[in-house]
Amino acid sequence: MRKLSRYTTIMALSLPFAALAQEKIDAAMMQKIRKEGLENSKVMEIAFNLTDKSGNRLMNSPGYFRAANYAKDALTSWGVSGAKLDPFGEFGKGWELEKSYVAITAPYYKPLLAFPKAWCGGTKGQKSAEVIVISAKDTVALEAYKGKLKGKIIILDQPTDYKHSFKPDAFRYTDEELAKMAAEQPQAPRQAANPADTAAMRRMREQMAARGGGGAARVGALLKEMAKNEGAIALLSSGGVRSHDGTIFAQGGGAYKGTDPENFLDLALGLEDFNTILRLAKSGTPVKMDVDVKTKFYDKDLQGYNVIAEIPGTDPALKDEVVMIGGHLDSWQTGTGATDNASGSAVMMEAMRILKTLGIQPKRTIRIGLWGGEEQGLHGSRGYVKNTFGDISTMQTTPAHAKFSSYFNIDNGTGKIRGIYLQGNAQAKGIFTEWLAPFKDLGATTVTIANTGGTDHQSFDAIGLPGFQFIQDPIEYNQRTHHSNMDVYDHLIEEDLKQIATIVAAFAYNAAQREAKIPRKEMPKPRPAGGRNF
Repeated sequence: MRKLSRYTTIMALSLPFAALAQEKIDAAMMQKIRKEGLENSKVMEIAFNLTDKSGNRLMNSPGYFRAANYAKDALTSWGVSGAKLDPFGEFGKGWELEKSYVAITAPYYKPLLAFPKAWCGGTKGQKSAEVIVISAKDTVALEAYKGKLKGKIIILDQPTDYKHSFKPDAFRYTDEELAKMAAEQPQAPRQAANPADTAAMRRMREQMAARGGGGAARVGALLKEMAKNEGAIALLSSGGVRSHDGTIFAQGGGAYKGTDPENFLDLALGLEDFNTILRLAKSGTPVKMDVDVKTKFYDKDLQGYNVIAEIPGTDPALKDEVVMIGGHLDSWQTGTGATDNASGSAVMMEAMRILKTLGIQPKRTIRIGLWGGEEQGLHGSRGYVKNTFGDISTMQTTPAHAKFSSYFNIDNGTGKIRGIYLQGNAQAKGIFTEWLAPFKDLGATTVTIANTGGTDHQSFDAIGLPGFQFIQDPIEYNQRTHHSNMDVYDHLIEEDLKQIATIVAAFAYNAAQREAKIPRKEMPKPRPAGGRNF
């Protein structure tokens, strides 16, 4: 592509502001943000510290605190104020895998890639055991296996068919797909989803339905109870239809509250290895395995923590008003959570670094939140919102609620920003359209009225605060990295992360400098505890 001169670039950036005069946008500042974010980026260094150096960031694990403390210290070193680990309420136990060795020893030897699910106990040393197949479609059929599980490794007769893919894992939105998003019409307000309804949980429901629905879940729960009581060694699980070609998806193995007992050892395998063991065992061929798993629980401090820091506002009339940016810091245990969501945390930290490096003096306070416990149900952001702004069960709000402008979130992988979801807030459409105009050449143009779910902006939206998630290119998120052992640093795209951090920094700046706060939707009705919330 032909390179533009610096003068031509500045003129091109200025054109949208002449055509769209409603928003007062500082074109010179947009150019400074672009230059710092695209040419002097530290985003990959930040991502390295959050992933390779910290390890996985399962909530309340040592890796989570390594990353949280790194974030706090890095923000402080850049001059961001008041960086701290901020308690949001009780979460539960931390958990860490200390050792894992799994192999087939008969009818031949084969080492296996297997990941214990989080919050499971271990084997208390290496165990050698024969595999037993459980063929039970309901809890009544399961009764036939009582007394037969001691010393066994259990596999359910639930093969997962391998589906060849003829599509690339990584892809970007087409112009037609973005145009379809932009053309969406407002939907009637609805109380749609449970507050703990993350994208991961919805995917788990889909997989459960594919395997027979709630009945299969009840069989699995009862089987684990039987296995634990009878002294079985472990349960083998398939990671689902996506767990192929060396990719394994493994999440939680059960409850994690302070008083909850250790969960029975549940080992996630790739579907090829799972199906191999199942076929052999069902054929009558004895299958033996060695398993040696050691896990550790952390229960001295059951509180959950977010990382909070800010650039204080300077305008006497507006400095108490707040603009927030953020993403969740925690991950699951198989990879290092690079695209879910070190990418989001890294770009938000980088956005704060950009703004501090440029020496901005924002009118409103710009605050960053890196959330804990998102993977288990948005716990960190929900706790922060409740502690700071109000309770969704009563819709009784604090004075800080009235002084809040907007929250912007990243949590859809490494793909660059293509636009923003309005979350049904039609009044923000013209504002965000103008804010995106300087970044048209970077591929960010689309503003859609549509809602998107499964992440932390919902915590703000649920209490009537403007909360937004950006549209990102999917890349290989759902196909390969999301909650898998492949979610590691190498799957990050540097140029995309630079683009994201640059646009987020610009949005935070514009929101902080704007004469008025971002318009709000109608205040939601109270949502009693236990009801269907958001």
